[in-house]
Amino acid sequence: MSTRRTPAAAPDLASVAKLLADGTRAGFCLALLDGRAWTATELARHTGVAASTATEHLNALVRGNLLVEERQGRHRYVRLADPHIAELVESLAALAPDRAAPPRSLSAAGRRQALAHARTCYDHLAGTVGVAITEALTERGLLDWENGLRLTGEGDAWLRETGITVPVGTRRPSVRSCLDWTERRPHLAGAVGAALCGHAFDAGWIARIGTTRAVTVTPVGRRALHDHLGLPDGLLQPK
Repeated sequence: MSTRRTPAAAPDLASVAKLLADGTRAGFCLALLDGRAWTATELARHTGVAASTATEHLNALVRGNLLVEERQGRHRYVRLADPHIAELVESLAALAPDRAAPPRSLSAAGRRQALAHARTCYDHLAGTVGVAITEALTERGLLDWENGLRLTGEGDAWLRETGITVPVGTRRPSVRSCLDWTERRPHLAGAVGAALCGHAFDAGWIARIGTTRAVTVTPVGRRALHDHLGLPDGLLQPK
């Protein structure tokens, strides 16, 4: 008599891992961390594959619920399905070995440095600045990590005083920890992280650098982040 047991029903984790195990599909997901919708042509050009190959990979990612598609007339756009997917991709990137080739020019080195210093991770802040903000919030008792990450009462009051409005009535967690792939330390995600990032853009604290995910902290932002969180001016400027 066989003693082999039928495994209990469980999520098919392997199917998700298989989708991201391909370098081209992984490259698409990393590019889409900027929160924008891209066309297949743009993603094909970004990763250096043929348009037909890009379409095949994108169809697989849409079927796997990692991406969603939007159509405007004849044009098809894709984006990450939701913030949880973005946080998954960013966290996996932090665990992956760095195989990036050395930059071949000063401009390429500058772009890499800018991306590591401050960038968006879907709809929240990442990089050196994103991690520094998270640590400053923690040091001031606005975030508590003791029994799982949570926003404290002082943190809720700080948001109101700073003018940061967090949407209510959504299913999205208030705060989440997202492992930063360049710093290898957590930065703040969730509804609060997104609201803080949105406020930083609206208030002119940060500005995008070209069409990349990199952002720069403006002089207004450096003063605000020093006044609100005590962040030093030197940390907020790329070296």
